[in-house]
Amino acid sequence: MKLARQVYGLSIIPIISVLLALLFGAILIILTSPVSQGQFDLLLPIKAYEALLEGATGISFLNTDDGVLAFAFSIDPDRAARALTSTLVAAGPLVLTGLAVGVGFKAGLFNIGGTGQVLVGGFFAALAGAAVAEQPVPVAVTIAVVAGAFGGALYGFIPGVLKAFTGAHEVVVTIMLNSLAAFVIIGLVNDVFKITGPTFARTADVGNAALPVLFGRDGNVGIFIAFAMVPIAYFLIYRTTLGFEIRTVGANPSAARYAGMSPRRLIILTLSMCGLFAGLAGAIIILGPSLGYYPAVFGTTIGFAGITVALLGRSHPAGIALAALLLGGMNAGAPAMQIEADIQREIIDVIQGLILLFLAMEVVIKRLLRVRAESIAPEELQTVSASYGQGSTT
Repeated sequence: MKLARQVYGLSIIPIISVLLALLFGAILIILTSPVSQGQFDLLLPIKAYEALLEGATGISFLNTDDGVLAFAFSIDPDRAARALTSTLVAAGPLVLTGLAVGVGFKAGLFNIGGTGQVLVGGFFAALAGAAVAEQPVPVAVTIAVVAGAFGGALYGFIPGVLKAFTGAHEVVVTIMLNSLAAFVIIGLVNDVFKITGPTFARTADVGNAALPVLFGRDGNVGIFIAFAMVPIAYFLIYRTTLGFEIRTVGANPSAARYAGMSPRRLIILTLSMCGLFAGLAGAIIILGPSLGYYPAVFGTTIGFAGITVALLGRSHPAGIALAALLLGGMNAGAPAMQIEADIQREIIDVIQGLILLFLAMEVVIKRLLRVRAESIAPEELQTVSASYGQGSTT
């Protein structure tokens, strides 16, 4: 009973935030229906969300043919397998970027540099993969993945050192490092590592370093790498001395210092760890079956999506995994929604942005809806809401 109350208290605000985002998304779909349908269609959101659900899970719960709303349930095993595989593939990198933000929250750090760390990790993985492309698959994959993790950790180490020894705010530093990574890597791929032959600039193929596909069309080993990090992160944060020190620094840096802990060391270590998770995300994207090389123009938003995942999951590894599956399902189902309901897939970005907005309005939601729920952990609330220069742990 106590566990049930705890689960309810932690999950009710995220659930309400998702439902409110879907509601406002439905209103937006209705308001824009004259453009896509030629007239106002009050049932269009139902059709759109049904297609989204089918695209994410392969399961159909509703039937709105001929404008008649009727409950139904059907499942095509082959379609469900393809849909669930697409959801898992989309969720894998989100799990890792969610951990890259969530672990930082535990130390009172707001790692907004996930995008740059993903790019650097992917770039390192691509170069290492191309270098060992002819090696046996287990060796090549291991080297490339480790290289990606190392690249991300190295890029997380930089803001960690600056924060620890100069007091530079990690939000400002990591935002600048995001842009620096993007432009520097573009230059390197165009001028140093570009291979001849393709019509666009890119690195060499990773060859045997490509992640093996284990099921479906693109269900690769990267999915298992990503979700394996969930119990590892949980054990690290909640079952080790290091994790206790990280959480103590996040809750009260002065008390941690008084107890003999080193906030500077923990800041550097935590941001490096965050970079490692994000670097792994970049590695499994680049080494996955859809690429196998690093294109000069490689844009991704999963670093910023990790913020939504971390907040939606309450920065708990298990919650982050569930939040990543939800957002991954939305991303996987977006093409089906666009095809079947003629709704542009960018509406998913709007809905995910609304989820983040409503999560930030936790206090307002509690008062308006009179909801009893546990507040977001103190270190996370302080990290997100603190103004520049506050809460220094140096």
